[in-house]
Amino acid sequence: MSKWKSALLAGAMLIVPAQAFAAPNKEAPVAEAVAPADDQAISETAMADAKAKMQKEIDEAIKLVEKIFGTDKLPPVAPAQLALAQTTTTALIPPGSLEKMLDNLYGKLFKGLLGEFGGQSDMMLSIKTGIESDKIAALDDKSKAAIADLFDPYRKQREDQIMTVVKPLISEALSDLEGPMRNGLAHAYARKFSAAQLGEMNAFFATPTGKAYSAEWMALQADPEVMLAMIKAVPPLVGKFIDRGPEIEGKFKALPKEKQLADMSDAELAKLARLMKVDVKTLKENRDAWNSPPVEDAVDASEDWGAADAAADAAAADVAEAAAAAADAAGDAIDDPAFDRENWSAADRARVEQLEEAASSAATAAYDAQEAAIANARKKKPSGK
Repeated sequence: MSKWKSALLAGAMLIVPAQAFAAPNKEAPVAEAVAPADDQAISETAMADAKAKMQKEIDEAIKLVEKIFGTDKLPPVAPAQLALAQTTTTALIPPGSLEKMLDNLYGKLFKGLLGEFGGQSDMMLSIKTGIESDKIAALDDKSKAAIADLFDPYRKQREDQIMTVVKPLISEALSDLEGPMRNGLAHAYARKFSAAQLGEMNAFFATPTGKAYSAEWMALQADPEVMLAMIKAVPPLVGKFIDRGPEIEGKFKALPKEKQLADMSDAELAKLARLMKVDVKTLKENRDAWNSPPVEDAVDASEDWGAADAAADAAAADVAEAAAAAADAAGDAIDDPAFDRENWSAADRARVEQLEEAASSAATAAYDAQEAAIANARKKKPSGK
């Protein structure tokens, strides 16, 4: 396992680019490996496109979260109330709080993971040599170190490099996160607590004990003893769900199954049509389609559909083949900005949409013709099933 993958296991490494974990080439340092001007321009363009795409996806995620939790509909917070809450959250998240929290993980967990999954660990030596891990476990530490040195004489320097290169990047990123976190927490506190309660909190945080507490409370969330206690609590928790599995399953089975369209009566379809503001005939056709015998039965029941029926079937097959080809083409075009319709001219976009609508109508017509062909086949020679 590469060192950067080991770093990912520490959790916090998710916010760091993978390139930060790559070991520099001893013969050609990274700083000297400058790409040609054209390649560099292409790379910069690709990075800009990737950032723009990421921002668009994040904006969509934000809208979804706002819609789910209704935060976009919350009334504004009174300025005086928000000022009190900002004093509270500034005390709770003073500058450097997130980094202090990370140090509990970084200084202990992260280094420990590097040791467990690094080049000298039993697991990694087993992977590299193909020898069973129990045989490697029987070796002394000096032998393991010598074996690891054969694969990577610079492994210690490489591990130290990860620590020195990655930690400043994470510290910088966490520093950038503190401001938005304080702001979001301030709005939550302003809505949750009264002005009197916020005032009492602020008075406490102004005391020596309050300052000591506010400076450490976040870092303590990642304290090894806290994390170990949480890990130890997992097996009993999972065991409780396992033990009560039959009881839980029985309670779910006690409820009737949800209805499908195929289960609904004409009266229920009429009510559904009113609620959906659609033609009840459409719903009935959809229901009857669900309840009809499999197409294979109808196909087996007919020896001769006639030229028109066969042509309809061929048309449906052509439509399906064209749709599959279009899907393949779309898969290849996901990352090509030329396929983004926002980059098309209005005339091109209108032409494509007209043809798509025509194709959709053709597909519907082909399906209807196939259904008619199946019905004709049943009339000529019922399936008998």
